[in-house]
Amino acid sequence: MGVPALFRWLSNKYPKIISPVIEEQPYEVNGEVIPVDTTKPNPNGEETDNLYLDMNGIVHPCTHPEGKPPPANEQEMMLEIFRYTDRVVNMVRPRKLLMIAVDGVAPRAKMNQQRSRRFRSAQEARENDQKKEEFQKLLVKQNAAKGIDPDKDIKEQVIQKTWDSNVITPGTPFMDILSASLRYWISYKLNTDPAWEKLTIVKMKIIISDATVPGEGEHKVMNFIRSQRQDPSHDPNTRHVLYGLDADLIMLGLATHEPHFRVLREDVFFQESRPRTCRLCGQPGHKAEECRGEAKEKNGEFDEKQKAAPLKPFIWLNVSVLREYLAVELQVPQQRFPFDLERALDDWVFMCFFVGNDFLPHLPSLDIKENAIDLLISIWRENIPLMDDYVTKDGIVNFNHAQLILNGLGKQEDGIFRRRRQAEERKAANEQRRKEEEKARNAERSQKRRRSSPDYTAGEAGLSAPPAKGRKSGEGFIASTEVTLITPSRGHLDKETRQLTHSMVVNRSAIYKANEANKSAAAALKSQLLKGKVPTNAETETTNSEIPSGEEESLETSPSVLGKRKVEDLTDADNGTPGRDSPVAAGPAKPSDELPPDTVRLWESGYTERYYEQKFHVDPSNVEFRYQVARSYAEGLQWVLLYYMQGCPSWTWYYPYHYAPFAADFVDIGSMKPSFEKGKPFRPFEQLMGVLPASSNHAIPEIFHDLMSDPNSEIIDFYPEDFPVDLNGKKFAWQGVVLLPFIDETRLLAAMEKKYPLLSADEHARNTVGTDVLLISDQHPLYQELAANFYSKKQSTSKFALDMRVSEGLAGKVERDDNHIPHSSLDPPYDVDMPSLDENRSMMVNYEIPKSTHLHKSMLLRGVRFAPPALDQGDISAVRNKSRFNGRGGFRPNNGGGRGGNQYNQYNAPRPGMNDRANPFAAHLDPSFVPPPQGGASGWAPPAGGSGYSRGPPPPPRGGSHGYQNQPQGYNQSGYYGQDNSYQRGQNQYNYSAPPADYNQQGYYNAQRGGGGNRGDSRGYNNNRGGYQSQSRGGYNSRRSDGYDRY
Repeated sequence: MGVPALFRWLSNKYPKIISPVIEEQPYEVNGEVIPVDTTKPNPNGEETDNLYLDMNGIVHPCTHPEGKPPPANEQEMMLEIFRYTDRVVNMVRPRKLLMIAVDGVAPRAKMNQQRSRRFRSAQEARENDQKKEEFQKLLVKQNAAKGIDPDKDIKEQVIQKTWDSNVITPGTPFMDILSASLRYWISYKLNTDPAWEKLTIVKMKIIISDATVPGEGEHKVMNFIRSQRQDPSHDPNTRHVLYGLDADLIMLGLATHEPHFRVLREDVFFQESRPRTCRLCGQPGHKAEECRGEAKEKNGEFDEKQKAAPLKPFIWLNVSVLREYLAVELQVPQQRFPFDLERALDDWVFMCFFVGNDFLPHLPSLDIKENAIDLLISIWRENIPLMDDYVTKDGIVNFNHAQLILNGLGKQEDGIFRRRRQAEERKAANEQRRKEEEKARNAERSQKRRRSSPDYTAGEAGLSAPPAKGRKSGEGFIASTEVTLITPSRGHLDKETRQLTHSMVVNRSAIYKANEANKSAAAALKSQLLKGKVPTNAETETTNSEIPSGEEESLETSPSVLGKRKVEDLTDADNGTPGRDSPVAAGPAKPSDELPPDTVRLWESGYTERYYEQKFHVDPSNVEFRYQVARSYAEGLQWVLLYYMQGCPSWTWYYPYHYAPFAADFVDIGSMKPSFEKGKPFRPFEQLMGVLPASSNHAIPEIFHDLMSDPNSEIIDFYPEDFPVDLNGKKFAWQGVVLLPFIDETRLLAAMEKKYPLLSADEHARNTVGTDVLLISDQHPLYQELAANFYSKKQSTSKFALDMRVSEGLAGKVERDDNHIPHSSLDPPYDVDMPSLDENRSMMVNYEIPKSTHLHKSMLLRGVRFAPPALDQGDISAVRNKSRFNGRGGFRPNNGGGRGGNQYNQYNAPRPGMNDRANPFAAHLDPSFVPPPQGGASGWAPPAGGSGYSRGPPPPPRGGSHGYQNQPQGYNQSGYYGQDNSYQRGQNQYNYSAPPADYNQQGYYNAQRGGGGNRGDSRGYNNNRGGYQSQSRGGYNSRRSDGYDRY
């Protein structure tokens, strides 16, 4: 998700959420490599039930890696993906389920961001290709002057176009190859890898949701987890691990309300311990100023490659520990309603959306590097005592309460902008001071080097070598063909040559690098290209001691300084992977260039009028337009929260502006009741036409090309080659706003509809919505049941529901896959270099996750067992001290927050073997009750009646006889939820209207507090792990075993 630096901010503020992954490595015995035995217990000390892979976080780094040559073709890319995936699986060792989720067609709200990234990436690739062509012409001219025949092989290397990573988009041939390759590889592993087919891992099931299934990969995973939680037999102590590089995985993990949840990711801050290399020739052992341009020494008889750099380590982000931190920070003793950690976590996730997400631009006053989340938490804590409930409930925003948060932020906006400006001025002054100091140090080093040079005597005699003709100090490459492209080593060259090449060393902004003296310049370029497309940060960064003096201009224009992004920005904002889907590294404005003036000047009065006039191009006096923008943004906040908590509420909604409003512009939003039309997702080719630029048309069927390039095309305006990038007060292009026109869905679909009859059969298949698939080994207990239903002579229905006792915890429906024939041969697709098998002993069927029309409740399930708390008293006190004076309800010494002000009480963190305090809904829920539907096929709609929340006094204490009345399917102010709109209590008896008939037949029983009750039917839910009854480990039973008293 687009929250730059969120991971770094979280790990700094809550250090115990991060722990290193212990990864066992293969070892060698007598020349034979012994693989890791993954059937043994996990060395990390905790076993995992389900592993979910956000596959795009694997595909990107495998197809265009950093620091090493990219795969030569797409077949080699598949092998890289197999190796990386195998490493992650061996690291986690899931015992029940592996789910591979590839990004499918995204909601329209996400497509706008994808469009901006891909257009900007294509622009960067076009510029790089032009530089290559110019360089190739320069090399040909130079070699011709020297009488050297052109090297055709080198010419091909130079002009070879960069692999277009924009093809990692649903509907392209590459994604078709990826889907087929993943299915083959999983089947191959189930047939050949002992760790996949024997011992404890025999129970593992694999689900593949490829790019033909609509939805972002991580949100497919969330839909799956929510669907399993709603099954009565779901184990509430299932341990989940989600791999991915997106920052929003952390918030998604919190939104599941599954306490045993971890996020796995690479440690992007790990610095590889490989030796530094020369930035000119790429060889280790010397610095750039000492480079002599010698040819690379042969390594062994066949010039073997050096040992690979050490693998980048992985880390755990423990969501359970983050829950403990937030349990302390989010408790406000003076609040008028019971503390509910699950509801408070939802509010925390909601407030993070203001700082950044993939669907809305962040508010101008909020920047995570300025502790924006802390500011929002402070405002939230201050207003909680004024509220009668939390800001959100089960994905629904109470805009009356959200208005209070925005009002508090609006009051501070002027001060935020002024302080930001002051900080920028201080930073600029410090940079100028450091630059002057560095200039003086470089001059001193240069003087020392000159004195130690053998030619220094000539200088003492008053003789100085004349500068090279046609060249000024500090300039880049000299077009003269007589210049030898080498870098001087002190004392071995004449002074003129040394002076010339010295400037070439320090000028790193040239489009080539001086290389080996005894090779042609073309051969040097070939060597550089074969080593890798982009040097790593360790290679591009040079210490001050490596930079000769007198070239301050070079320092200012160094590419390692110009567009380099901080690693936390890259990983969190752009999925942690470079390439066409990531923002461009180098911006149009360099530190040495004059930045465009910031004409909005947020730090000066009148900034609101200037902002709307320059960004939105409206009359600054049009106040109603500001309110309209703010209401559209508030509607977007509701959409995003539902997307995280319940699933996509609308496939067609999007925020129709490039910029966000100010917090002060949110006026009277309390009466808002956003509703969304569900709609349908785009088809794959429609998304391709909506997000790809014309330069990536090779990934789109040829029949659509003229729509992108023909000047007479009815939608040619959707595909500009040049487009403005508004830096918006930032320094680099990747930080700016890409001002592309929004796609008109009606026009796009109408233009494409005329072309659909011309599609080939293969193209039509790529444009069809697919289904998830389930793969199992023939050793799995489910194998025989599937074979009997689908492939025996007595075949039953084509689709049937899984029995969780046989599937071992997997709910859903399966359907025969006509393309799969058991015990047939298994062949690798698309010439992927993998072996074939004569007999495939695995089985693949189509899989459908359970559907539910009920809201996913923000609560813990019955039977949750917690591990011992990770935080000690010192950690708790530290968190409290930081938030002590934040907000009206903050912790103050000897004034609230427990006796003494800092004493830990029952609300702060879960205790061993105890459940967190469930929300009021859970505390009073009748075991036989199932929430009624919220909407239907037409999409989500808010609860009817009022705004969904009544604004009465806080709930009275438990006891006595009282009742609460609300509108149908609404929430009453106490948070209790009744199907017949009533909550009645007397003598500890519950009185609800009878649930629908189809729920009475599912084994749920109607219990009374006296302990009696119907035990359900004979389906095995009585004393098993599921069912809505007092002995159950999962579902919503009536007896609280979490150690907390009811209200």
